Amino acid sequence: MHSIHPKTTMAAVAVLLWTTIALTEVAAAAAFVPPTTERVECQQRFALSDYGTSIRTGEDDYVDINRGLGGPIVRSRGPNNIMPISNVRAPSLAEIWDSTAPVVVQGGSLRTWHFSNPSVDAVQVLLKSEGRPIDCDVDLWNGPNNTPHKMRVYVEDGALRTFNAIVGTPRGPNSVAIRNIGQLEFPVDAVVRPDMQDGLAASIASVVSRSEVIQGGAIRTWPFNPIVQSVAVILKTDGRPLNARIELLQGPNNNKQVVELYTEDGLERPFFAIIETPEAAGSVIRIVNSAPLEFPLYASVDAYTVGDYYIDSYVDQDRWPML
Repeated sequence: MHSIHPKTTMAAVAVLLWTTIALTEVAAAAAFVPPTTERVECQQRFALSDYGTSIRTGEDDYVDINRGLGGPIVRSRGPNNIMPISNVRAPSLAEIWDSTAPVVVQGGSLRTWHFSNPSVDAVQVLLKSEGRPIDCDVDLWNGPNNTPHKMRVYVEDGALRTFNAIVGTPRGPNSVAIRNIGQLEFPVDAVVRPDMQDGLAASIASVVSRSEVIQGGAIRTWPFNPIVQSVAVILKTDGRPLNARIELLQGPNNNKQVVELYTEDGLERPFFAIIETPEAAGSVIRIVNSAPLEFPLYASVDAYTVGDYYIDSYVDQDRWPML
């Protein structure tokens, strides 16, 4: 009877073990079927306004989005409950100043406007001076110790470039507070009034065609031809907080107007503004998303008036290229 050497037995066992492991790995690899990835194109619906706009996708192109529902500044009427706001003819800024008695806010003082009617879902906030700088805090108060909307506004020349914005006021009552943090020698004229059905918000939305995604910490700039006299700006999010800095530049680091903006819900309370650019030289709008990377925003910037005429009515938008 022949005896089996112990080393031979151990070698055979090792070979058998490695063979078993290899077969097991092959079977597991064959059993794994990676899921098929198909590009699914979908349209997100942001509850902001009735105008058609667009956002950038991962391929850096534009996808049209029809904003047809929701939001406190939405204007609904007509077929399919959507009003064609391209026909909106809101009063001009000069007409608003001529028809409304402004309230003088002296330097270092505070003035408030209260809106108890729940049907007032947005208010117009207009500031100007006699040519002196404007430096104000604009807050929306909704209940005790609740400030869902804040703005810090600086304008170099309050007569040449007035401040014009729309503040969403859903779920009234709400109060708008304006504090002039400038010196006593720098009073400010303020107009705060409800934004009606055919108001500035609908007029601003009617001239905007698309929006661009600005990631947290990113900067975007829009240069405009000198023929453009004012620019429409809309900022919003998908429901996350909105933190942004809007600057009007003329020349290197020459800020003519600066707005530091905070909104706790950029979908429910988007930011609408008209920035006047009356200079003979071209102007640049710069928007900085000062929020973290997890909080992108959607910016829509387009020409609002050319000369004394609305650009969507009298002038072909492709006729005046941007600088």
